Amino acid sequence: MSRKLGITEEPLRSLSDFERSPHFNEDEKLVLRLTVQLTRTPANVDDSMYEALRRRFSERELVDLSSAIAWENYRARLNRTFNVEAEGFSHGEFCALPEGS
Repeated sequence: MSRKLGITEEPLRSLSDFERSPHFNEDEKLVLRLTVQLTRTPANVDDSMYEALRRRFSERELVDLSSAIAWENYRARLNRTFNVEAEGFSHGEFCALPEGS
């Protein structure tokens, strides 16, 4: 899917070190910081993060971003419950793994 959107492998390879990566702009880094905070257990968005997000994104955009992040976390955790394996759609391709995998 990322290739269809024009995303190359280089940014995917640098996801685990996105803060220092030249492949992400400041808005993307902000969204990735939110993703990290919402993916960790316990999920917690501190006041400074919320303020930074509100300066850049509308309430509607924040709802969309948070919903997308929460949905992907839901799917990942549901898949772990039932030990869902990869279906081979990206066989032989690079796949970024979440922190701690």
